[in-house]
Amino acid sequence: MTPRPRTAGRMDGIAPFHVMDILARAQALEAAGRDIIHLEIGEPDFATPALIVEAGVAALRAGHTHYTGTLGLTSLREAIAGFYATRWRVTVDPARVIVTPGASGALLLALGLLAGPGDEVLMADPGYPCNRHFARFCDASAVSVPVDASSGFQLNLDLIERHATLSTRVVLIASPSNPTGTTIPPEELQRIHDWCAAKGIALIVDEIYLALTYDGSEHSAARWDDVFVVNSFSKYFLMTGWRLGWLLAPAWAMPALDQLAQNLFLAAPTPAQHAALAAFSPDTLVELEARKAELRDRRDFLLPALRDRGFDIPTQPQGAFYLYADCSALTDDSFHFAQVLLEQVGVAVTPGLDFGQHQPQRYLRIAYTQPLPRLIEAIARLDRFLEK
Repeated sequence: MTPRPRTAGRMDGIAPFHVMDILARAQALEAAGRDIIHLEIGEPDFATPALIVEAGVAALRAGHTHYTGTLGLTSLREAIAGFYATRWRVTVDPARVIVTPGASGALLLALGLLAGPGDEVLMADPGYPCNRHFARFCDASAVSVPVDASSGFQLNLDLIERHATLSTRVVLIASPSNPTGTTIPPEELQRIHDWCAAKGIALIVDEIYLALTYDGSEHSAARWDDVFVVNSFSKYFLMTGWRLGWLLAPAWAMPALDQLAQNLFLAAPTPAQHAALAAFSPDTLVELEARKAELRDRRDFLLPALRDRGFDIPTQPQGAFYLYADCSALTDDSFHFAQVLLEQVGVAVTPGLDFGQHQPQRYLRIAYTQPLPRLIEAIARLDRFLEK
């Protein structure tokens, strides 16, 4: 047998998404004629607003199909900075904005700059799985800190101090978070920022869902110019497939990030950048706020419905579009529960195993990314399932 090339050791620490097995099976059932309610995928069901689509089409027809500068269109970087000024009353220098291929590009840039062999990156468990995988890709160590309802499923300064070591180089937080939808209070974020600044530890704040905050104020970490802030056009702006995000970085980091971006991806997609300019138009923002209101209505239906059926959700999510539901009163294996729920009644959800190692067998992530009538039908199917 001809020997094949050996893969890099880092691959041992990069796990697949278990939800993809659920999705593949759901799609197979659909192909066989079954009706599946998809509550497993982390993207809104709404189409991209028409003004954004039209701007993208116009860009293509105008021949805007060549590279932009690595940091992105100047006009888009200025528009992003302007959004911070109007939405969050924060002054951001456009020179500190990098337009990236999705928020994943922004996270990879930040961790590529800040973390390397022997370094530790603190993050919450449960949390977005790519965070720990990006740290591993940079040959750093992800330190997953168990969080629960007592801290609102978020890191706080007490937890950070308890788990930090001399090797800690980065603290990575997300507010609102995936999979829990919970936020970090502004006073706690202030404490975390001040501690990181005093220790010379980098702070990365994932604000991908910030504009999808339903309860409480939207407060951005961009109010400090020494923080790395990640955001995206995917969630609030409904542009998942356009693959566009951004990173705000301290001024000192910009030259190195520019070099790194040149080598990693050269530039974000040009037509998507031109399309995104329309994302900030008043008419688009009116539509986006209407969609946000729909998402909140869905949460307000689904949360009590699940609680009434034995799911423990002690902390109401303040944002995003997820419920992280403790199903331990119903099963001791959430992955098996998700598989059987799909097979028997056609409702697809994500097992907690995708989001970390802290009691994943107890949890399911349920995305309210379907219209309200479909959520009502999902609850009816769940009732039939539980009756068995």
